[in-house]
Amino acid sequence: MGPLKGMRVVEMAGIGPGPFCGMLLSDLGADVVRIDRKTVARGRSLDIFVQDHTDTTGRGRRSIALDLKSPAGIETVLALIERADALIDVFRPGVMERLGLGPDVCLARNPRLVYGRMTGWGQTGPLAKAAGHDMNYIAITGIQHSIGPKEGPPSPPLNLVGDYAGALGLAFGLLAGIYEAKGSGKGQVVDAAMCDISSLLMARIWGLRAQGFWKDERGTNTLDGGAHFYTTYQCADGKWISVAPIEAQFYAELLKRAGIDDEAFKHQWDRALWPDLKARMARHFKTRTRDEWCALLEGSDACFAPVLDMGEALEHPHMRAREAFIEMAGVPQPAPAPRFSRTPPEVRRGPPRPGEHAEEILTDWGFEASAIAALRADGTI
Repeated sequence: MGPLKGMRVVEMAGIGPGPFCGMLLSDLGADVVRIDRKTVARGRSLDIFVQDHTDTTGRGRRSIALDLKSPAGIETVLALIERADALIDVFRPGVMERLGLGPDVCLARNPRLVYGRMTGWGQTGPLAKAAGHDMNYIAITGIQHSIGPKEGPPSPPLNLVGDYAGALGLAFGLLAGIYEAKGSGKGQVVDAAMCDISSLLMARIWGLRAQGFWKDERGTNTLDGGAHFYTTYQCADGKWISVAPIEAQFYAELLKRAGIDDEAFKHQWDRALWPDLKARMARHFKTRTRDEWCALLEGSDACFAPVLDMGEALEHPHMRAREAFIEMAGVPQPAPAPRFSRTPPEVRRGPPRPGEHAEEILTDWGFEASAIAALRADGTI
């Protein structure tokens, strides 16, 4: 059942990082209950994506749909929160307070609760109440400016660096808070802002910048495609490969296996030569197809890998050997990670329909049968 078996988490339904955080905790064994709005269960989904079997980040938990405009609905959420270790709040600052579910109210009902707040800008600051999305949150951190071609515009790294790195940060914060609460008996609020957590990912880059090894000019640095030995190249068939031999011995291995014997390449760290060496290497890698380069370089210490599309990734021998992907209801998706030797994680169920497990959840979480019947009778669930 995973290392988090026995942990109970209440997740307010939302999009992006909130569901991803819930998925991570559920994959590792936590009992994650998603609170859907009853109006959504009846009609249009809150999400811009369809909430069905293709909702991969919705996997693993159960759903109860409640009328959050009714006192009985809010009281039911609070009763669940009383029994929970953590709460995932996915709304903009102030929304939970207006619902009557703010931190003060929830911690009064459950003093050991870890109240996780997932936002882009954070709970405080001039932008706290403004709308935004992943790309906006990483734009003010220096991250987006650092990604993309030298001559082109900054490139959005999908929504991985803000949304999903933010969700990882929230999961980390929730687990740290739960660990601390076991000793102190006291919960607290975890303010997980994407602009904070994504900035944290740049810690080493800030260090390199302070040392003079990183410039704010995009496409001129070691890790941003500026170096000829840390970038991608197109092959004769139009497909792409990646090379990343930073260390001297790996760089030498790449040159040897790729058949590059030009004396200029011996000056690996002469930055003035990088544009010319990159152009020469680009011409060299265009002489063979991607498969031909894989036959020469893959599995060696040349720090090489083909650049695969998502369909190809499913079939790569290494990913298949590690069972890195699973399939649920015909939908391929990443398997739970990381891996544990004694308490392996698993996906226990597919994504729920809003409200699908109302009575089952309430029963499992200790509600009396008469109370459940009353909630059903008055339309709260």
